[in-house]
Amino acid sequence: MTKIYVGNLPFSATESEVRELFAQHGTVESVSLINDRETGRPRGFGFVEMARADATRAIQSLNGKDLGGRPLRINEAQERGAGGPRGGGGGGAPRRW
Repeated sequence: MTKIYVGNLPFSATESEVRELFAQHGTVESVSLINDRETGRPRGFGFVEMARADATRAIQSLNGKDLGGRPLRINEAQERGAGGPRGGGGGGAPRRW
């Protein structure tokens, strides 16, 4: 199973809309769109899980595709940890997706 990062989503995007888009390239196991913890509003990104071969096809086909007037940024999700883009720190166990 491969977890795919889907960024630059329009704030109006729904899980069913994202599932339908990715289902054109294989079986979608799960879709999770991320909301702000405090406001509950969409943050404009999410994750899709697919089998590796389907995920590779979807990434190649959908990266840069327009959805709701925004070019999607799609790639294989990377585990967040001390070396991640936010620099880590703060102690405790590394956070995962």
